[in-house]
Amino acid sequence: MRHPQRSSLLLGGAAALALVGTAVAPVVTASGATPACVVEYSVTSQWDTGFQGGVRITNNAAALTSWTLSFDLAGGQQVSQGWNAKWSQSGTTVTATNENWNGSLATGASVSAGFLASWSGSNAVPTSFKLNGTTCNIDGEPTPTPTDPTDPTDPPDPGDGPPELRVSGNKLVDEAGTTRRLLGVNRSGGEFACVQGYGIWDGPVDDASVKAIADWNANTVRIPLNEECWLGTSNIKPEYAGANYIAAVEDLVAKVKAHGMTPMLELHWSWGQYTGNSAGCADVHATCQKPMPNMQYTPSFWTSVASTFKDDPTVVFDLFNEPYPDRATSTAAQAWTCWRDGGTCPGIGYEVAGMQDLIDAIRATGADNVILAGGLAYSNDLSQWLTYKPDDPAGNLAAAWHVYNFNTCSNESCWDATLAPVAAQVPLVAGEIGENTCAHSFVDRVMAWFDARQLSYLGWTWNTWNCSSGPALISSYDGTPTSYGIGLRDHLRALDG
Repeated sequence: MRHPQRSSLLLGGAAALALVGTAVAPVVTASGATPACVVEYSVTSQWDTGFQGGVRITNNAAALTSWTLSFDLAGGQQVSQGWNAKWSQSGTTVTATNENWNGSLATGASVSAGFLASWSGSNAVPTSFKLNGTTCNIDGEPTPTPTDPTDPTDPPDPGDGPPELRVSGNKLVDEAGTTRRLLGVNRSGGEFACVQGYGIWDGPVDDASVKAIADWNANTVRIPLNEECWLGTSNIKPEYAGANYIAAVEDLVAKVKAHGMTPMLELHWSWGQYTGNSAGCADVHATCQKPMPNMQYTPSFWTSVASTFKDDPTVVFDLFNEPYPDRATSTAAQAWTCWRDGGTCPGIGYEVAGMQDLIDAIRATGADNVILAGGLAYSNDLSQWLTYKPDDPAGNLAAAWHVYNFNTCSNESCWDATLAPVAAQVPLVAGEIGENTCAHSFVDRVMAWFDARQLSYLGWTWNTWNCSSGPALISSYDGTPTSYGIGLRDHLRALDG
């Protein structure tokens, strides 16, 4: 999927999310007592001049219809923007007031909000918090089940964890041979924030935001990546590149798995200058969707990713987001040959890495993880996927497909003609489904067709963009859906699993 311009993704200022650890304000209580409110403050990311912070507020008193949190940043920090609350600062005092959609806070309920701020010299953690004027984190009425002051956050419930997946015929199965469907969302950000120079992710990727995905009954999260950021090329800021970027991806994968969901790692933006038909940009760097991967960096990218996760069969690899060599070449045969074999492709000025090159790079590391390969026309055309199917020595190759209401293959007759034959032979995963109508009538049709055949699909995207330009499933990282996202959320929750 193409992305909104950066100006529509940010509230203002520059965000950076090089993950460096977490500082948490202590919850001061006496054994046998429950505070009227508990505030957990964390610094989830920090860099030279700024940081990302967050608060988790738990109300243990009477239910609230609105809330205001205040605390002091005594180290000269200045809040610049935030999410899930209206943030302001006067002197050292920071105030966060609920949005119109998250003001209700029942007894025992929690709400999370985050912010970006600058700092210099000291980034001291605040020690006192007030919720609607009541001081939090101090003793309240006795309770027979005391809170544990050494554990400031609720750990995720890992359940049984995500399955170890493999291909069996035209199905994905787990260790016991049980058929599994990949149903969930995309979490965009890792493909563009780093190359645009303001962070690694777009918005929070803390445990609460990942749990919110699981709360939709999702079992899979697709994570788009950028090859230059992963490889640490010289055009990427060091704090968002190489080891820092890889560590951030590993951390998000761990959080996704901790909530029992399958992580799907996907190459979204890549190197290579292309200025032909339907070019997304004229830049040689990985700043937009290119028609095909390249031999310069992409095999090295997948060698590194596969080496990192080869001992973890719960992780799925999606080779390349949306190939479109058909826009550069003059015949379908040329386009499909380019897609599979790479090399010198008509209309593309760099040496192309074909799907076979990338599969070979992954398997050479010893990784047997399930691999997905999307077709032509931005992964919307699978008409000759079986004819040009690459060889996978591990036998763990599946087909990826994308569909939006504005694509060519966006009706049941096309799906019956081109998707059903593929799905009869290999697992079929709709890695992106969506529509730009701020409604869900189209994705409802897609999900119905896929459900009838027990196939997999993931909605684009778990980001707080404009649903007509993104499209975005949520208006807040606590999982509040847009009018479009309601369709996917309610559908996933209605499924048996």
